[in-house]
Amino acid sequence: MNDSTHRGAQRADHTITVILAAGPGKRMGGDKPKVLMELHGKPLVIWVIEAARAAGIDRVIVVIGHKGEDVQAALEGYNVEFVWQKERLGTGHAVQQAIPLLESHDGPVAVLLGDVPRIQPGTIRNMLTTHCQSAASVTVLTALLEDPHDLGRIVRRADGSLERIVEVRDADDKIKAIKEINTGGMCFYGPDLLSALPELKNQNAQGEFYLTDVIRIQQGKGLPVIGFRSNDPRDALGANSPEQLEEIAGL
Repeated sequence: MNDSTHRGAQRADHTITVILAAGPGKRMGGDKPKVLMELHGKPLVIWVIEAARAAGIDRVIVVIGHKGEDVQAALEGYNVEFVWQKERLGTGHAVQQAIPLLESHDGPVAVLLGDVPRIQPGTIRNMLTTHCQSAASVTVLTALLEDPHDLGRIVRRADGSLERIVEVRDADDKIKAIKEINTGGMCFYGPDLLSALPELKNQNAQGEFYLTDVIRIQQGKGLPVIGFRSNDPRDALGANSPEQLEEIAGL
């Protein structure tokens, strides 16, 4: 089979999830890893793990860094695998740390954020189903928000297909007016992801390797990249401050 045939043979029940959980919680106050902040008495990252499992995903890889031993201890008994991101050099760099655990995987890889605790199992399932049925190389999970704040905007072509993600700092007023945002969740065809990760560059103002650059890389190869829009704004709500955590707790 050629690559497109393999992409078309992807099965949602053959998915690995990589959860990004390496960052500190500086804006939360203190030195505690952000993903260990609690929502209704449960660490944020556990909400994400449980959502992935409820969506039918058995294998979960958690990328840890800041006080990673504390995250490991909190997740004892959850049957997850860990990889370390010793230097936090961006989301693409975080997923690069999981390459050794993904090398033999020929199905979907869902990347989720460990500080977005309200992502719904149904959303993950529907994203995976759409990804597989579309034989996509990359699927970006998007959502519509009345107030998108500083989240990256989704720019679509006239036919509705996904063109690019524009970060707010790079956006003009026209793009800032877009209400469809990047939630941070993405799904990839495993072999395509592994081929693209080494191509990431850190030639940007932050000097980081961005996972979203995989979109441009795969589009440049003529591979199918799609956006899956969630109908539930909770899927996009990250907890980056005490105020945001309080807001999420009320949902």
